[in-house]
Amino acid sequence: MGRRSERQIVSQKAETPFDSIEGSHEYVRMLAEAVNEARRDVEEEIAAAEQDRADRRKEALLLVSYNLAKLNLHITSSRRILNDLRSLRRLLLAERGLPAEDESEVGASEEPPR
Repeated sequence: MGRRSERQIVSQKAETPFDSIEGSHEYVRMLAEAVNEARRDVEEEIAAAEQDRADRRKEALLLVSYNLAKLNLHITSSRRILNDLRSLRRLLLAERGLPAEDESEVGASEEPPR
């Protein structure tokens, strides 16, 4: 790609949450919240299954808990990758003298770059 087409791509406005790194980061953040809420619910269900002595149900819930924990690790990794991409984009735009996206749109709840 030439410099002119790169600038055109960078300057396009996001139409969906996945059209920008910030939008994707926000989606992944909300997904992480949902996974954490599900993990809390499953832990409560495991405790209830223990009280009811429902061993098969407890085993199934433990498997659900394990898979939610794995998903949480993948989501955490995705958030870090998105942070890295956002930082690299800002660095590249600054080097080229192109205006970076408005920081106020990014949101205050984001993780700082590593």
